[in-house]
Amino acid sequence: MKTAVWLYLFLFVAFFDLHAQYPILTPFAVSLGAAPSFIGLMMGLYSLTHLPGNLIAGYGIDRFGSRLFISLSLLGAGVILLLQAQVTNPWQLLALRSVSGFVLAFLSPACSALLARMATSALQQGRLMSGSGLVHTLASVVSPAAGAFLVARIGFASAFYLLGWVLIATAVCSILFVRDPKTAPAEAAAPAIEPPSAAAGGTARIPWLLYALPVAVSCSQGILSFELPLLSATTEGMMRTGILFSVVSLGGLVTLSMLFLNRVSAFSRTLLGALLLAAAYYGIAAEAPLPLVYLLFVVGMAKGVIFPALSTLLIELSPSNRYGRTFSMLSISFSVGAFLGPMIAGHVRHLVSPYFISFLVLMTAAAILPFYGGFRRRSASPAAQLR
Repeated sequence: MKTAVWLYLFLFVAFFDLHAQYPILTPFAVSLGAAPSFIGLMMGLYSLTHLPGNLIAGYGIDRFGSRLFISLSLLGAGVILLLQAQVTNPWQLLALRSVSGFVLAFLSPACSALLARMATSALQQGRLMSGSGLVHTLASVVSPAAGAFLVARIGFASAFYLLGWVLIATAVCSILFVRDPKTAPAEAAAPAIEPPSAAAGGTARIPWLLYALPVAVSCSQGILSFELPLLSATTEGMMRTGILFSVVSLGGLVTLSMLFLNRVSAFSRTLLGALLLAAAYYGIAAEAPLPLVYLLFVVGMAKGVIFPALSTLLIELSPSNRYGRTFSMLSISFSVGAFLGPMIAGHVRHLVSPYFISFLVLMTAAAILPFYGGFRRRSASPAAQLR
């Protein structure tokens, strides 16, 4: 599992670098003269350009392995950040963010497929996916505040240069140290883990209803990423926004650290996490008599429950030779939701709280999810429940 250790390290650096931009991109766009509706368009196009990349990644990863896509995605994102430091108007930033969305579309499905292939048992798969979520959350706890601090100390351009070179260095290291099971004999010898339907000679099918939840979760996350930075564009405001994003990640870290949750079925964890997330957004929309930081902490806790559970559900229903396509579809779902969230928020925020939209889409997805639960009970054998 030496590859897994290296991969976790590179994931930490990459996600730290990427999440550090959350509190600073909106103020940077405002400094260039962008209006809120334009910022919503920019964030939406970033997610929309994920789609072709996700489609290519699905088949490319299954055919060529994950290593190449991980390295090229990190390298491309680093180069784009170097160019982003030199933009002078909102349209240039829009173009670069659109290209960045395509380039980074390969990273998440490639990493998830690589981790899934490295496991030798269903239990180990669950642990590796939880470890990935834990690394992601650890990086996102400190990175938003760090990004805001960087801009406060050295300015936008220098911060983008620094983050870009860190990504490029990570890409070089990934070429040297990440080994794909397809090319590493010792790891390739591990027995493949197949879902019950595949082992019996059937074709594993993932019901489309399952993808309603990642669309809803990423839509609500897109709304949050759009709304929080608009609280203030000043230096002090960026620092506060960075801390709030870190609070969300800290909440996720708490639930990801509760390893006993893995004993609960993936379906139950997913449904309960969705309901908790919807309740938190309703509290924000209704201006509940609680500090915002408490509600954001609950948002993070709910996400920390949902993401590992979703990955486990997908692995249960997918044969190992389709992991790339499976996680590609998950990334496509996240991209669709992340495109819709900022776009909706940018156009309706003067009519209704965008956080209420988050509540509606999450409750709709939670209402749909039990239909998937019925499918799972009919199609899965008891062996699939061992987690």
